[in-house]
Amino acid sequence: MNRQHFQVVVVGSGFAGSLIAMIAHRLGLTTALVERGRHPRFVIGESSTPLTNLLLEELADDYDLPFVRPLCKWGTWQKQTPQLACGLKRGFTFYHHELDHPFRPDPERQRQLLVGASPREQIADTHWYRPDFDHYLVQQAQALGVTFWDEVELATAREEADGMHLAGKRHGKWVELTAEFVIDATGPRGFLHRALGLPEKTFAALPPTQALFSHFTGAGPLPDAFVSAGEAPPYPPEQAAVHHVFAGGWVWVLKFNNGLTSAGIAATDPVAQALKLPAGEPAWRKLLVRLPALAEIFASARAVVPFTHQPRLAFQSGVNTGRAWALLPSAAGVIDPLLSTGFPLTLLGVGRLARLLQAHWHQPTFQPGLHDYAQLTTLELETTARLVGALYATMDRFELFQELSLLYFAAASFSETARRLGKPHLADGFLLCRHPGFAAQLQAICGAASQPLSVGEIENLRQRVRVAIEPFDVAGLTDRSRHPWYPALVMDLLRGAPKLGVSEKEIAAMLQKCGLNAGNP
Repeated sequence: MNRQHFQVVVVGSGFAGSLIAMIAHRLGLTTALVERGRHPRFVIGESSTPLTNLLLEELADDYDLPFVRPLCKWGTWQKQTPQLACGLKRGFTFYHHELDHPFRPDPERQRQLLVGASPREQIADTHWYRPDFDHYLVQQAQALGVTFWDEVELATAREEADGMHLAGKRHGKWVELTAEFVIDATGPRGFLHRALGLPEKTFAALPPTQALFSHFTGAGPLPDAFVSAGEAPPYPPEQAAVHHVFAGGWVWVLKFNNGLTSAGIAATDPVAQALKLPAGEPAWRKLLVRLPALAEIFASARAVVPFTHQPRLAFQSGVNTGRAWALLPSAAGVIDPLLSTGFPLTLLGVGRLARLLQAHWHQPTFQPGLHDYAQLTTLELETTARLVGALYATMDRFELFQELSLLYFAAASFSETARRLGKPHLADGFLLCRHPGFAAQLQAICGAASQPLSVGEIENLRQRVRVAIEPFDVAGLTDRSRHPWYPALVMDLLRGAPKLGVSEKEIAAMLQKCGLNAGNP
């Protein structure tokens, strides 16, 4: 590999880089996928969502990637690709803790929130064990005919009259690539950000946060204090993305079917400094001392990869596209794993760039399309950051945190259902960020939630959330009798048919296509 030319060069072979490279190849464009490291490799960003899986389905179907289709549901994954490790995710589980205090039994459910994402395992979401998942997609890209090079240390990038020139080293030898278009899938502060000296900007509504994480073996189950007596929860609470929330931070626990557990902390700077997160494993042990329930879970656990400390979790590029290049959303910005928003944001971007390549390549409309892509990417990132920032601000007021979370679940479930019905225009943009009514209410509510509030003001704000989500609620989130346990029920989608402008019969047909029976609850 000396100097070679391609129509499209994708830099970074995480799942998104491999997907867009395969799509470009399917569209008949000569495509190279370039990777700095080697697979399999440790990486986080692991928990999928119903919208994530739908977007993955759409890409698999629209661009003839049948080997991706099984990865869209737990059932098909286990049946067709059991060699790839993953975890079963039936929903989102949140527990509220006080530092230095044990987690007491919570019969009134004041310190928990469970939101179901699927009514049964077969169609459930998954946690992606990224060493397997990413490696599999790279192998599929190579099998399709995408040119793949790993261990390429790209050093420079410059725009030329007919595209981009990239240069660096592979195995000690100088290499050069030219491309008509370059897609950066290397993550935050990635290759093009550094090589082109792109500006960085902050999320005004998001506090500075840090992260510390690893993979573990030997993690135990939730202690008895978390087990509710009486009524069964909407799903087994650990078959989920489990969030342990406390003032100024939270811990995630995701269990894979290969015996490993992904766990880590994301925290504001004051909390991170108090725990001394840069110290790595000693900081983790200090955290466990301050959260006795987690200490019980991880009493016999052992980290199987070195702890990773991220001194600054959030990132946003000030520029997302150029004449001959684009950053995938995962390279344009990262916010926080709190709501598992990274996957859908990135896959929405993959889909938009794919349609741009398909319909506008070498057309006068390509540059305007790139501009629109950049604008929408920024809007979606900033809308998500606004909500996540408000959630951080209310981690010490869990009754408000519970309510604000419903803004996400309402928007996500409405968007997924609209897309499954063939009506994506009803949910144009992640978190309904381009819907004038919902977007304005989300911004106002999040701004208010970040301020000191009296008891009466908190209750008023909780009611405002209910009013904001009611027109989009197709998941029973405004049913006060369920608070704070929200099962995934077919009947809620049937009742929500008028909000989507369809009949119950059309909802039933959609459910049948998804493998659900409209006659079941």
